Amino acid sequence: MSEPKKTVLISGASIAGPATAYWLNRYGFSTTIVERAPELRLGGQNVDVRGVGREVIKKMGMESAVLEHNTGEVGIKLVDAQEYEWTRFAASANGPTAELEILRGDLSQLLVDATEKETEYIYGDSIKTLEDKDDGKVMVTFQRGEAREFDFVIVADGLNSRTRKLVVGDEAVFKPLNLYIAYFTVPRTETDTGWAKWYTFAKKRVMFIRPDNHGTTRVSLGWLQEPCGYEKLDKQGFVDLLRQRFTGAAKEVNRVLDDLDTTEDLYYEAVGQMKTPRWHSGRTVLVGDAAYCASPLSGMGTSLALAGAYTLAGELAKNRDQPEEAYEAYRRVMRPIVDKAQKLPPGVPGLVYVESEWGVTVLNTITKVLVFFATLPYVIPLLERIFMPSADKHLPDYSKYLV
Repeated sequence: MSEPKKTVLISGASIAGPATAYWLNRYGFSTTIVERAPELRLGGQNVDVRGVGREVIKKMGMESAVLEHNTGEVGIKLVDAQEYEWTRFAASANGPTAELEILRGDLSQLLVDATEKETEYIYGDSIKTLEDKDDGKVMVTFQRGEAREFDFVIVADGLNSRTRKLVVGDEAVFKPLNLYIAYFTVPRTETDTGWAKWYTFAKKRVMFIRPDNHGTTRVSLGWLQEPCGYEKLDKQGFVDLLRQRFTGAAKEVNRVLDDLDTTEDLYYEAVGQMKTPRWHSGRTVLVGDAAYCASPLSGMGTSLALAGAYTLAGELAKNRDQPEEAYEAYRRVMRPIVDKAQKLPPGVPGLVYVESEWGVTVLNTITKVLVFFATLPYVIPLLERIFMPSADKHLPDYSKYLV
């Protein structure tokens, strides 16, 4: 008689959670995902799949599916308030637009679709307490559901995880990058094409307008400022703040601001990184942004989540009865990748958020010159190492543990 499957509870149904469940299912574990939201959250902006993330997507056999759900973004144009195009960046492996560019919600849906036949999904609930038992189980109480026991617990509920404190206490440190960003969706107009548009305005403001594959347009508005509690404002308070900050910056800015009252997916944050010295305690472990958020500025958040999910599941498959060894091996593999991804390019973000109109002109000119030189032989790899550290690394092979 075969041994019963090891049971795993995963908190979070965005990307890291379902990706971890995918691999654990293939290694013969029984997985359950609990998600605080009442249903799968399908909103969100473009995410890049590059480096180790793309390696994992290939191992999952999902590269073609991700490509089919590509946002359609062919690159980014650098334009000014008068719509003058200074330069453009075509999509590339390590450029601002990745070759595998997909909306966060679309990728999450693909991962859920790939796991829902084997994984139990519980929506509208969250973990309340965790207790390691002497029999090698973890007793989990929930905010709503009945208490249950699992062999392992994995926390994958993002940068703002409420469960993380149960695992590492106050050891996790949020490192602010002194930047606020708001993300939302607006109707597509005749000015929107397959090219994203990057605007830099005086007073340390930036806007991105990006195409999607749903017939709408994704927008982000950001400005440089130390955290001061704006992230705690209600929606109307933040909408008022955005209008105060950005009205009149450009015609396209006014256009997107007009749609703020009706947009259903406005999300805003004080941007930063999560620095966590250790990622586990007992039989519970962190993965993805809950452990090592690199911030949207890195372009590596999704790839870290995918690589972390793959590595964590593989090490658990390798050390089913020794979670401490599994979690330590996971940390040894991922820590160098995380450290590299969290090392942002020199001067970021302050370098691209300038105070004066003169500074905007200088920045646009320098960017245009850099793009020109990037077309010369041997220069592209150098610029990519400086400005887009990819955190590439070949991941271990766990294929012999597949069942």
